[in-house]
Amino acid sequence: MEAGQPSRTAMMAAHARARHQADPQRFFTDPLASKILHLDPDALLPPPDDPIARHNIRFVAARSRFAEDSLASAVTAGTRQVVVLGAGLDTFAYRNPHAGLTVFEADHPDTQEWKRQQMAAAGIALPPSLAFAPIDFERDTLADALDAAGLDRTRAAFFIWLGVTPYLTRDAVLTTLRCVAGHTAPVQVVFDYYPEPSSAMAPELRAAYEASTRRVAEFGEPWLSHFTPDGIADELRAMKLDDIDDLTGPELLARYLGEPTPGAGADAGADADAFSGHVIRAGRSTAR
Repeated sequence: MEAGQPSRTAMMAAHARARHQADPQRFFTDPLASKILHLDPDALLPPPDDPIARHNIRFVAARSRFAEDSLASAVTAGTRQVVVLGAGLDTFAYRNPHAGLTVFEADHPDTQEWKRQQMAAAGIALPPSLAFAPIDFERDTLADALDAAGLDRTRAAFFIWLGVTPYLTRDAVLTTLRCVAGHTAPVQVVFDYYPEPSSAMAPELRAAYEASTRRVAEFGEPWLSHFTPDGIADELRAMKLDDIDDLTGPELLARYLGEPTPGAGADAGADADAFSGHVIRAGRSTAR
């Protein structure tokens, strides 16, 4: 990202959530995504005929739906703190339906400042349940940022980390997860990751993957890390986050669309799993 500018990939994710609102098969509701971007909701088009593009838009919506559903279950069990890591233009804090839930948004200060300006211009007030925790994930200490923002480590916490890990080094990803795992009280985290593309990937998927990664690299936000399902599970278990659910993009969409192989999985081949990414929920139900 450029100094003084918001993350371009954060804007792309917000656009995807906004476009999903026009999907005839919408399963995730975010009426603020278009407002934060100052888009006319009536001008948004349904997902395109391109199966890969349609799948990508739905995957962004699905990972948010999964994270917020998982959070709702944690709130029912007593959690009253949620940290949105790399919050970008996420709007959960402004749609938060849970009384007594404090939302901490941790992100680059440039993105946070731009977001505040966009929210103010859209007439969306900052809720009293929201706290900002400015951080550069490659340089700053997450623990220090969250402590400064007021996170209570003696109380259960839920972390949401979407659309970030590919743009960080492997070491930065694991360091952040270790910080999450170091939370004193019970803790859960939902995040997404992308496996290394298969050498047997279908040509159309390979071309789409290369075009996507080339595009974000041109924005100054190149992909820097991949994980295998077994590899990331082993890392999480070593951190004592051993309650793990790992879903591929097609599996996640099947859950919300009620189809056996939705989106790219049906139209673009079995290795759409690797292209679409995975979403993980991992947690520890006891205090350290």
